[in-house]
Amino acid sequence: MSSELPFDRHFDPTPGIAEDVAPGVRRVLAPNPSAFTFRGTNSYIVGRGEVAVIDPGPDDPDHLAALERALQGETVKAVVVTHTHRDHSPLAAALSRRHGAPTYGFGPHAPARPPQPGEHERLDASNDTDFLPDVALPDGGRVDGPDWSLTAVHTPGHTSNHICLALDGTGTLLCGDHVMVWSTTVVAPPDGDMAAFMASLDKLAERDDRLYLPGHGGPLREPQRFVRLLSLHRRQREASILKRLEAGERSIQAVVAQIYKGLDPKLRGAAGLSVLAHLEELVANGKVVREGEPGLRGEYRPA
Repeated sequence: MSSELPFDRHFDPTPGIAEDVAPGVRRVLAPNPSAFTFRGTNSYIVGRGEVAVIDPGPDDPDHLAALERALQGETVKAVVVTHTHRDHSPLAAALSRRHGAPTYGFGPHAPARPPQPGEHERLDASNDTDFLPDVALPDGGRVDGPDWSLTAVHTPGHTSNHICLALDGTGTLLCGDHVMVWSTTVVAPPDGDMAAFMASLDKLAERDDRLYLPGHGGPLREPQRFVRLLSLHRRQREASILKRLEAGERSIQAVVAQIYKGLDPKLRGAAGLSVLAHLEELVANGKVVREGEPGLRGEYRPA
């Protein structure tokens, strides 16, 4: 392990400009910065001549025009979506129509569990329920071009249909929103599932990828070490939640106030959903008991 940071803390590219970020991969940043998307969504173009577009991004005419400039003179063979959030998948349909290219993805949007009564919380990166891939990409499914191949790695947790995409033979993994270096990934029930998210981290840690290209933020080198640290961070967060329950806190709002001190108010809703995801895993494991209403309005205590 070198002393050099495995990622760029100063990621701030210009939206709309195609940049080489790895052998055979270009990135075009969408102009949709926010507290949830950082500088914006990274759309990737894989290959030269006959290409795949990964996560074409939000329904934004400026971003569509930027992608078309980057694709000028090339043939789009595939439009691939890592997951169905509105900052990643909506432009897939427009690109598919314009280029006659099939869309690929794990499947349509589906919650990890049935929504509970009154559960209508929405995040900035909300659900794209319109996307239906022309070709389903299960775990191990492939998309092939003349000089590139992508293999799907199913990584549920952020959403149930989340996949990463391995660029075969290069050590590069396009990891969507499952791993990001600028922030921890939002795991928000009912779409997100913390147990599945942690299992997917373990799955990625066992791989031998050398470079991650995330959906937001800059590239990540030495990814296995980072993934293990991310898993440790999540378990530490779980321990903090249990400690607050043992101290007598019972509501998610009270737990958030204690363990997320100084948090940007815009992110409090996401923090509450993350705590809920941890609590749902703890309830399923028998470590916590829920009382009263389910979800964000429930009360929780140690088992």
